[in-house]
Amino acid sequence: MTTALCFDLDGTLVHYTRPYGEVVEATLATHGITADSDLEAVGRSAYQRAFDRLEPDPHRTAMAAVVAEAGVDADPDAMVETLRRNDYAATEVPDAARESLTTLAEDNELAVITNGVREWQVGKLDHHDLTDLFDVVVASYEAGAHKPDSAPFDLLRERLPADEYVMVGDEYEADIEGGRAAGFVPIHYEEEGPDLWATIGALL
Repeated sequence: MTTALCFDLDGTLVHYTRPYGEVVEATLATHGITADSDLEAVGRSAYQRAFDRLEPDPHRTAMAAVVAEAGVDADPDAMVETLRRNDYAATEVPDAARESLTTLAEDNELAVITNGVREWQVGKLDHHDLTDLFDVVVASYEAGAHKPDSAPFDLLRERLPADEYVMVGDEYEADIEGGRAAGFVPIHYEEEGPDLWATIGALL
């Protein structure tokens, strides 16, 4: 029997080393914008609306909203590229995760199911030299809906046939409930909980 091991990306495979608000503040500062709570709220709201609607570039939408609100002469496209660099630089992959994934990839089908824009999310995997460990990467944007909707899970099935699917993730609604509803065996990753990689190893 073949089993496909599917992982969420942010918060499961890749961890942020500092609050995301600091990443945004540093990005804005690079472009001469002083962040405050109101300005950050404008950016977050614009991003979330665009993300929920699957608009092509939610990060640019957010930066354009910030520029308009701040009344400054800044280039939203350049700001997005700065944000991307800062975002990637603020993440890390725990040694235990990298070692376990390398071992698991030798005898198992591995995949990523992540909410986000494919280019942005695959770029994060590339940044951490993880891409080659995975047989398939599914981003919610290409599936037409975000987890916990079944669409990303269904698209994964189309691209990676297997007898059984396991979904590993940190977000209970998106990864665990969404995975379970789609027929995946869910494993909830909790940073302070039982050792994730030992749990996966025991299942195989």
